[in-house]
Amino acid sequence: MGREDYQLKKLKHKKLWFTLIVIILLVCLSFVGAGYYFFTVACVPGEKSFLSSSSNVIKKSDPLYHEKVWFKKTPKEKWYMLSADGKYKLDANYIPYKNSSKTVIVLPGYTDTKEDAGIFDALFYELGYNTLTPEPRAQGESEGKYIGYGWPDKDDTKKWVSYLLRKKGKQQQIVIYGISMGGATAMTTSGLKLPHQVKAFIEDCGYTSVKDEIEYEAGALYNMPAFPRFPLVEILSGINKLKVGYFMGDASSVKQLNKNYRPMLFIHGSEDHFVPTKMIYSNYQATRGPKEIWVAPKAKHAKSFSVHPKEYKKRVASFLAKYVK
Repeated sequence: MGREDYQLKKLKHKKLWFTLIVIILLVCLSFVGAGYYFFTVACVPGEKSFLSSSSNVIKKSDPLYHEKVWFKKTPKEKWYMLSADGKYKLDANYIPYKNSSKTVIVLPGYTDTKEDAGIFDALFYELGYNTLTPEPRAQGESEGKYIGYGWPDKDDTKKWVSYLLRKKGKQQQIVIYGISMGGATAMTTSGLKLPHQVKAFIEDCGYTSVKDEIEYEAGALYNMPAFPRFPLVEILSGINKLKVGYFMGDASSVKQLNKNYRPMLFIHGSEDHFVPTKMIYSNYQATRGPKEIWVAPKAKHAKSFSVHPKEYKKRVASFLAKYVK
């Protein structure tokens, strides 16, 4: 091979490597760009096209008509508190029940407000409880830049417990209830060191971890195959670490439940295709304390109460009667 041929071959190799490097960089940039897009969709407050919009009109045909009317007419106290990290002003409703020393902290779901959770205020008020319903960071009237999927909110919930005890006295008996993202918040809160006044937890359709839920949604909502879903979720998790402060895999209900010894009632709809029903079994197995489980027949995501209002009340009341006097 002549020197000229050798130089030509060497130049072709360089061009090939350069082309491969450019392609790899473009692929990486496209993944990062897609990661930022999905971070915006998942974590930045705003309208979410994948969520069904709820109407403010209360229809008499609604199985929870009376609960919604009661909530709308009932006076509420406005409570405010700084988030656990001191960055944001958080907003809450407090509804007192006569002279009761029993309080349920009601944790709303993903993008939900304290008004959306009003049906659960009605449920627990009927059972003789005060209710404290704080809005998570970046939802409703609470300040915040990003939706935290319950992980930073667990520390806020612990602070709400302390705030409640200071405001209403140490004789309080406290239950923590959450729906959907709020259910995950309740479960992750259960793994923290909490005052003895926290007597029990109820979670409805919470996920096993933020990463599990994001991976599932990527497949279910966008029909995304395993590749590129896996690397995309990892990039999204890294962006979440930079922006929100945690890797999504660390935000695990299962790991937190492994540290919980308090009683917990687990509820999930059998037809839940947003947070898959199978997640309830991993969560149920993980907790160390007394526990009960109910998979509500034919109920979709966060609809167990509306599909089975009487059974829901009965099961909640029966569970709480064992641990709150």
